[in-house]
Amino acid sequence: MPFVSKLSPALCLVAALGLGAALPASATRAEDAGAYLAAQAAAMDSNHAEAARYFARLLADDPADMRVQEGLLVSLLSLGEAEAARDLAAQMITAKPPSQVAVLVMLADAARSGDFAAGQALLEGGGDAGQLVGGLYKAWALAGTGKMSEAMVSFDALARIDGLEGFASYHRALASALVGDYESAEAIFSGKYADYFDGTRRGVLAHVQVLSQLERNADAVALIDRAYGNAPPPEIAAVRKRLDAGETLPFTRIGSARDGVAEVFQSVALALNADSLPGFALIHARLALWLSPADVDAALLSADILESQDQYDLAIAAYAEIGPDNPAFYAAELGRAQAMVSAGRSEAAIEVLEQLTRTHATLPNAWSSLGDTLRREERYAEAAKAYDKAIALSGTPRPADWSLWYSRAIAQERSGQWEAAEKGFRMALKLSPDQPMVLNYLGYSYVEKRQNLKEALQMIEKAVAGRPDDGYITDSLGWAYYRLGRFDEAVVQMEKAVELTPDDPLLNDHLGDVYWSVGRQREAEFQWRRALNLGPSNDLDPERVRRKLKVGLDVVLKEEGAAPLHPEHAQN
Repeated sequence: MPFVSKLSPALCLVAALGLGAALPASATRAEDAGAYLAAQAAAMDSNHAEAARYFARLLADDPADMRVQEGLLVSLLSLGEAEAARDLAAQMITAKPPSQVAVLVMLADAARSGDFAAGQALLEGGGDAGQLVGGLYKAWALAGTGKMSEAMVSFDALARIDGLEGFASYHRALASALVGDYESAEAIFSGKYADYFDGTRRGVLAHVQVLSQLERNADAVALIDRAYGNAPPPEIAAVRKRLDAGETLPFTRIGSARDGVAEVFQSVALALNADSLPGFALIHARLALWLSPADVDAALLSADILESQDQYDLAIAAYAEIGPDNPAFYAAELGRAQAMVSAGRSEAAIEVLEQLTRTHATLPNAWSSLGDTLRREERYAEAAKAYDKAIALSGTPRPADWSLWYSRAIAQERSGQWEAAEKGFRMALKLSPDQPMVLNYLGYSYVEKRQNLKEALQMIEKAVAGRPDDGYITDSLGWAYYRLGRFDEAVVQMEKAVELTPDDPLLNDHLGDVYWSVGRQREAEFQWRRALNLGPSNDLDPERVRRKLKVGLDVVLKEEGAAPLHPEHAQN
């Protein structure tokens, strides 16, 4: 029987995705095994649509196969097809023991419909949602059935379990604020885990609203300033403006027990993603978004995870779900542009960012992201102008701004604006004096220009001390020694650089030059040929390398107007 007719109507979404084609009735078990391996391979590659197609075909052939059910369920959730996932999970939940993923889906469905008694019954009947999710769900379910005192006891019991105190305390604070007990909520937000709670956008907004309800707007403003400095994102800046105006903010972070359960899934999603478990994090983020469709954090996290899984089209679509009326639209557009760049669609990304600089002209991140993308496309002069805007909008430079000044200086240097670039590099070093990337870039630039060679060498040596395993920075040190005529020292550093980064054409070309400088001509020619074989490279001139192979480095230097390393070799 075809798959979609065997299951409930909501799984017609599966057919709409092309997932419903059954295997031929004559399919052999070997063919089934091949399809299962293909489904597993697609799932391992995070190719969720392809995995769902294979799992759906397999399930049509054997609707009771629990492994296939689980695979399809995970794929549907990863795709954001929560309704189809719910109908499949409803069938899976009767197994003994039921799938944990199916339990999570059915718990979310119970909270979504407000039937917390059904969720409690599922957990009490053997459904396993894990200690953290199950414990938090039980507490919010008690709150959802009007048993708030028992809910608080449940949160407190969970907080006594090693490793779960922070999660339980955060949710207890939200539950306290939900019922108007702002004093208790504030005691938790300012307590043991204050740095953790105030380290996320969600935690900051909840804490700020609690402080405002306690008529402590000045403390709320101070919290925002600590968290975001002098350049908060637009929605946070708007909140700060309301606080400055003396407005008492309502507590809207959590409006119901359903919202609390959504927060459970989002909290766990963030923790799983931080622990490098993006597949499981995506499932929880999708469930959070199903429960709370307006939760922009869940939407952004889902899109970000999809991008990290190289599912760029899905990520772009997820970012596009956040419309221009949403306060976090700018963040979604920044993410969408980055996903486009990762997908090789840089010109489309530039169009998105240019439009964002028109709609959010005072947002530094919009301009700096545009600059980054233009710089990747080697449109350096345009990138420098975008960075000009970002720097002007950022206000008084802070240590964290070193990368912005550094990026602009690179764009300026590459577009022939050396004097401006030099000042920018110096400013970046003022903001972050020991930053190896800046020290290396400026030091290397001086070496190439034959300027400030003593200082340049000191900069590069400091950069190498900061990043001893960076092949490119070690190459800079070797090249500085070469420019200073310290050829034996250059060989040592350049060999180390190529050992650290063996496949870079320019580093191999440099090693050839330093070998030539100490009379190791045959080895120099080997390295030049290797550089050509490793190319192409934007930083390597292949015609110059071929010329060195033909006539030697001394002749090439003489042709370029530079002093040959060995004058006796430079005679035509």
